[in-house]
Amino acid sequence: MSEQFTEQGGASTMDPSRLRRWLTSRLLSALVKPGRLQRAEDKAERQRVASKLPHRLEYFHQVDDAYSHLAAQALRPLLQRYPVELVPHLVSGPSGANLPEPDLLPALGRYDAALVAPHYGLEYPAGAGAPAPELCLRAQCILAAVAPAEFPEAAVAVGQALVAGDGAALEALGAQYGSVAPARAQQAVVAGTARRKALQHYSGAMFHYGGQWYWGVDRLYHLERRWQSLGLGQGQGQGDLLFPRPALEAGSYQANGSLTLEFYASLRSPYTAVIFDEAVALAEHSGVRLALRPVLPMVMRGVPATREKGMYIFADAAREARALGREFGPVYDPIGEPVRRCYSLYHWAQEQGRGVALCSEFLRAAFFQGIDTSRERGLRQVVECAGLSWSEAQAVIDNRDWEPMLESNRQAMYGFGSWGVPTFRLLDARGNTVVWAWGQDRLWLISRVIQRLLVEA
Repeated sequence: MSEQFTEQGGASTMDPSRLRRWLTSRLLSALVKPGRLQRAEDKAERQRVASKLPHRLEYFHQVDDAYSHLAAQALRPLLQRYPVELVPHLVSGPSGANLPEPDLLPALGRYDAALVAPHYGLEYPAGAGAPAPELCLRAQCILAAVAPAEFPEAAVAVGQALVAGDGAALEALGAQYGSVAPARAQQAVVAGTARRKALQHYSGAMFHYGGQWYWGVDRLYHLERRWQSLGLGQGQGQGDLLFPRPALEAGSYQANGSLTLEFYASLRSPYTAVIFDEAVALAEHSGVRLALRPVLPMVMRGVPATREKGMYIFADAAREARALGREFGPVYDPIGEPVRRCYSLYHWAQEQGRGVALCSEFLRAAFFQGIDTSRERGLRQVVECAGLSWSEAQAVIDNRDWEPMLESNRQAMYGFGSWGVPTFRLLDARGNTVVWAWGQDRLWLISRVIQRLLVEA
């Protein structure tokens, strides 16, 4: 299968040398090491105090991004509770290797934003289309003229008009807030994008505070907890969060196999590693049939990546794992041959009812135990921990029978609009799609849909 995908080299290499794998693994393990994040946050706070600076929140807004529209709605509530200084920036969207699927990402954002908005007390209309380029430019001209104090309200109002495709409303907002010439708006976007790059990120809807990044409303619970640990927001619901991470709803109803949860996963995805066992447990508890759909890791199927994106993903995955009560790392990168060798055992393991266990143990070894799965003793440990025989595994390992199945799974995933993992798709008894979602931070959404369907049944 790998022949159909191009080796990209650099941060996107699919077959690193043994030395490079070791060096990368050391770097990633240091990045996610317990205590590193807290030490970095403590250092940032000491520097802020020593410099006599205010608590300063930088926000990076992309006008045509659905996640930015949700994030903008969170600004005013945050500022009302926490005494921080807002520094808003206008930015362009991700580009180059940070935007592997430019035709799919905007549509995914709109679909996903509409799904999650009600659960955060926010708004995004289902079925909204892509905003017209001329209206996006008009929105940028307005927001580039807005002072930081007015930005939260202006960004929400402009976003609502933009999502609705209401040019007249944008004209009225331009009269209310003012507007700059397109050239000046473009200068503001270039400056904001440069600032984001200097801080080593690439996406819209991003919050930056004290050296750390927080993506959209989904990561605000980390930011709120950090502020509260510094004593901010006292006397205003201290301990309660404005935007907590929605909890999984296991519920008491069981589907008895009437629903199927397709779980698209890869063996090199840190986000998959974080949520794999929780997804399996959810299916078991709720009586949903679990259909594991393995796919190749992104860079092994020609999807580019950058170093800054990879570093952010691993650091964020570690932070998310801790929020779930799991300590992420040490890491030993399984990209390339280790992944292929494990997949070559999947059919054999599945025949013995241990396919899910094999993948679970591989992810645990690579992302939680720092086991080198490129070496035989590492892969043997994975196999035996999954309840399988290593001597029997040696008779089937390194076959290529798995390749058509993984390619079929990849094509199916692209067919409904996703290209990354973990992706979940919930099917009804007839095999029709009820809902699908991408991200370890969407399993809670799937759990709520499952319980709603079971209550209604």
